[in-house]
Amino acid sequence: MTETQSGKRYDLEERTLAFARNVSVFVKRLPKTLQNIEYSKQLVRATGSVGAHYIEANEALSRKDFVMRVKISRKESKESRYWLQLVECQECDNSERATLIGEATELMKIFGAIVQKTEK
Repeated sequence: MTETQSGKRYDLEERTLAFARNVSVFVKRLPKTLQNIEYSKQLVRATGSVGAHYIEANEALSRKDFVMRVKISRKESKESRYWLQLVECQECDNSERATLIGEATELMKIFGAIVQKTEK
């Protein structure tokens, strides 16, 4: 469990799961263009991998294994942000996309901070 700035406690595994679910709901509402179909597949894979690799990190066999898996979660967060920026979303709620991009960015920063603390 980690503490937020407001003092509320949250579980990063739950947060990454919520992120993947929120992206899944967002993707369902996107226009079904050829580009969106392909980008959405990549987006859904990347967002699911963020949490999956973090769960694996929590079961790591060594510190090195933990760091590697958290780095993969960070990489998948960055990739999720990329795919979110690529999907075409003229008719959808751009504030929702901006919120999801913001969450991907926050997750990248959180995982980066975990790596830095662990490697020290």
